Amino acid sequence: MARELWHAALEEPCPYLADLEATTDYRILADVTPEEHQEMIIRGWRRFGMQYFRPKCAGCLECVSLRVPVATFQPTKSQPRPWRKSDHLRIRIGPPQANEERVDLFHAWHAMREETRGWKPSVMTLREYALTFCTPNACAREMAFYEEDRLVAVGHVDVTPQAFSSIYFFYHPDVSRCSLGVASVLFEIESARRLNCPYLYLGYRISGCPSTAYKSQYGPHELLQGRPEMEEEPVWR
Repeated sequence: MARELWHAALEEPCPYLADLEATTDYRILADVTPEEHQEMIIRGWRRFGMQYFRPKCAGCLECVSLRVPVATFQPTKSQPRPWRKSDHLRIRIGPPQANEERVDLFHAWHAMREETRGWKPSVMTLREYALTFCTPNACAREMAFYEEDRLVAVGHVDVTPQAFSSIYFFYHPDVSRCSLGVASVLFEIESARRLNCPYLYLGYRISGCPSTAYKSQYGPHELLQGRPEMEEEPVWR
């Protein structure tokens, strides 16, 4: 059973929409079971390490949780092309790993985003990487993409019987031609289908934020209504 180590609602600059303030509900949880983790995912909670979080902004519902029913997913005409472009890559799925190779890859990808989208510079250390992506969790998986023997992309996901949750994906700018962001989502959908997992959860879609608005391109999809508490039944439409 999960143990709550810390819980607070913090006000901070909105990470998605400029010039807005956000309130985020943060919880530090230990010993979370897959069943408990699943119940949080389907109610719109996200996870980095032991930290679970969900928006709690008064008067703003721009952050909407989005999931794709894998059985009815229909790719657009353009989405299969990245899948074909990346079919030369090897994909290894296993427990998350923290090492300098992965931190260097993360920094290369983040530097590209800093240049193209104005992100603030990343100062993530190996220890911070481990705390963010590699703390013990029974649901955590890493998808490592290799071009021959070179690591070129990493995807972090959580897997429960009813939820395949996409956490974070990054790749080296050298392989931008492969459109790995699209290919990774298609791979996650296929992985969920093979596991008989009915839904891929893509996190929050914010219409005014290009970094998240792309999620609406995967469909048909469902959106979570409001912010249900743990004792409430979540409604997806």
